[in-house]
Amino acid sequence: MTSTVSPVDAPVLEALAALSERVREDLAKIRYATGNWSLTQDRDGEAVLDVAIIGAGQGGITSCFGLRRQGVTNVQVFEKAVKGGEGPWVTFARMITLRTPRHVTGPDLGIPSLTPQSWFEARYGAQAWEDLDKISRHDWQAYLDWVRQTLDIPVVNDQELVHVGWDDGLLRLTFRNAAGQETVRLARRMVLATGIDGGGTWHVPSFISETLPKSVYAHTHEDIDFEALKGKRIGVLGAGASAFDNAATALEKGAGRVDLCLRRAKIPAINPYRWMENAGFLAHFSELPDLTRWRFMRQIYSLNQPPPQDTFWRCRRHENFAFHPGTPWTATRMDGDEIVVTTPQGEMRFDFLIIGTGFTIDLSQRPETRDFASSVLLWRDHFMPPAGEDSALLGSHPYLGARFQFLPKDKADPKAPMLAAIYNFTFGAMPSMGLSGASISGMRFGVEKLARGIARDLFVEDGDRHLASLLAYDTEELVSLDPPVL
Repeated sequence: MTSTVSPVDAPVLEALAALSERVREDLAKIRYATGNWSLTQDRDGEAVLDVAIIGAGQGGITSCFGLRRQGVTNVQVFEKAVKGGEGPWVTFARMITLRTPRHVTGPDLGIPSLTPQSWFEARYGAQAWEDLDKISRHDWQAYLDWVRQTLDIPVVNDQELVHVGWDDGLLRLTFRNAAGQETVRLARRMVLATGIDGGGTWHVPSFISETLPKSVYAHTHEDIDFEALKGKRIGVLGAGASAFDNAATALEKGAGRVDLCLRRAKIPAINPYRWMENAGFLAHFSELPDLTRWRFMRQIYSLNQPPPQDTFWRCRRHENFAFHPGTPWTATRMDGDEIVVTTPQGEMRFDFLIIGTGFTIDLSQRPETRDFASSVLLWRDHFMPPAGEDSALLGSHPYLGARFQFLPKDKADPKAPMLAAIYNFTFGAMPSMGLSGASISGMRFGVEKLARGIARDLFVEDGDRHLASLLAYDTEELVSLDPPVL
């Protein structure tokens, strides 16, 4: 069984409200030492945030919750999308269900009443959970919305970060809304929780983008008018799950024929994510030596993540679908209204192309990282792999510090202090930190490390101020020297 969204009736609303109240009661029971301890700051009368979180998807809201559990509450989450458009699940994701097993947790941070299972049972009943295989993407988004509401996560929507500056020890963040209005906020620390493409940009091979009009192709992350593709010949490039998701969507919407082409000799079948889902790897991968981490990631990236079996069958059940292993595209051109794709096996002709070639890691391509991209230490700047073990892809990723923070290529760079105040909780952190910000599987472990690291940095930075607070502390616990009154 897969979960599907259905209208919410009054009893369900009551059950979810009761569950939200149970979450608050559970958190109250374990609230010891989680009260705010961070010392407030202001600059010229303007309040300074302890932490600005960029992105209100699952990584952003969970990071905010994790910081709150560490006693850091002066936090604001900024999201460029309007409310309801956060993350991929109801925007460009086109799978039916999540790819992770139903038992994987994350945003709950170990609170049983906040888990996906507790939400699902309140929403659909305990038997529905027992019958469930994987959670639908729409239900996952509904669960995230419930988490955000229940925890009262402070999110400001329609705020795109367009400039990052350094102002005498503080981050100066410039946001722009859809109307073009700009707002500036000051923060001591910033978390980039901008998702799977947060370290760069979605990739379209240049032989496509430089030879074809944009009207005849789209990347899998873009809005695609599948209704307009009815009866058309569709070419899909890519071997990953998103390529198959989009192929299946086109077929289900009435495409005339879909041909999926991949460079590999066969479709990936082994999913390294299932191996990685153990507490040893998820919690401690980042502590390994550089060479060991490099070898782990070369293997993981070489295997790639295959389409789930049900996703493959979603395509394969259509007689007008074909997949072509060992068929890379090497060139494209227009011939009248037709797209001509050159492959080692000859030419193929299509009416529209869907590109599932993932993303590139390049901080200069994103507005929120462009200002400091050239100063960031990358793996290729720091680590020289043994002969025969090189990887341009791994080398392009940022080499992060122990708490997800950016490091400078040159320690004397004036931007070095600014980089130390920015934490990269995107998919681009993977070679340094393992599964973390953009992965449900690693979220709980990643957020715990991130939040504890930020709390540590804030406390140490203010160590003298905290000492002064202790020296001024005069609350008496012993208030009477008289005998007790019987």
